[in-house]
Amino acid sequence: MDLPVMPPVSPMLAKAVDEIPPGMQYEAKWDGFRAIVFRDGEEVEIGSRTAKTLTRYFPELVEAFRTELPERCVLDGEIVIAHDGRLHFEELLERIHPAASRVRTLAERTPASFVAFDLLALGSDALSERPLAERRVALLAALDRARPPVHTAPATTDLDQARSWFSRFEGAGLDGIVAKPLDQSYRPGQRTMFKVKHQRTADCVLAGYREHKSGPVVGSLLLGLYDSAGRLQHVGVSASFPMARRAQLVEELEPLRMTDLTGHPWAAWADEAAQASSRLPGAVSRWTGTKDLSWVPLRPERVCEVAYDHMEGTRFRHTTRFRRWRPDREPAGCTYDQLEEPVSYDLAELLGP
Repeated sequence: MDLPVMPPVSPMLAKAVDEIPPGMQYEAKWDGFRAIVFRDGEEVEIGSRTAKTLTRYFPELVEAFRTELPERCVLDGEIVIAHDGRLHFEELLERIHPAASRVRTLAERTPASFVAFDLLALGSDALSERPLAERRVALLAALDRARPPVHTAPATTDLDQARSWFSRFEGAGLDGIVAKPLDQSYRPGQRTMFKVKHQRTADCVLAGYREHKSGPVVGSLLLGLYDSAGRLQHVGVSASFPMARRAQLVEELEPLRMTDLTGHPWAAWADEAAQASSRLPGAVSRWTGTKDLSWVPLRPERVCEVAYDHMEGTRFRHTTRFRRWRPDREPAGCTYDQLEEPVSYDLAELLGP
């Protein structure tokens, strides 16, 4: 591979703001795997946000890139799985699997798509130093004839349109809006864009915690909600605490600590057969395979309020933000019924057929 921009490339990032800023280019914030795609003839490489390769996990995209992308190019975009009118991040996670046969089966069953939103190189020209406005024109021209599963991300400079998208697109599983300065060059690894995400709150049952990587202090709180059958489902974590507060939480939660899992609603997860999913406390991490995800069980008697952006299936899509304890709430009242449902939006209207 011999391109004017060579792997690895750390993608340009966005910092969170409360309001959509004026005077920029606006795009939907896609909920998938960020990817830098390099094509040089038959050679294709897909780099992740952390510079690890994603190439082996998406064979259907490698094939599509060889037919739908320019002969020599470097693109920034998002790998997504979309069907039934919305994005499905959980199905992306299933792709990170060591068995090539499993990956091939999933590629046929739930094929991925690539949504391009920036062009870093074309032919023998590096475009990174050019302003976004010029790169956008070049991107549209380069992918003018591209067919699914390759798509070009819709973009607008109309602030009112961006506000409309922010409200409408959430029902299709999109994260929010990204605002990009039109005169800016591509700045790898720097947070020079802006993102506005949906935020809501929920009252959750605290049922355990994981220790921090630095030692015996709280790393993340394990949260649960009761389903319609009265079962406490693990829905996510809350993890952003100052180090002093992490130590305080250990002492604060000590009276709830259980010496074993007997009687805990997640006791079955200790069984080896139940550890097939990395979404459960204690399961092996699908990303690292070695990361310690052991946890400390707590009697599910305390309720906390957390802020979240949106749900993916039955779980919070991202790490939640701890707000406060809710001693006025009973754990049994912490159910899925309290969660706000966004208005449905058919993703096909955004990506096309």
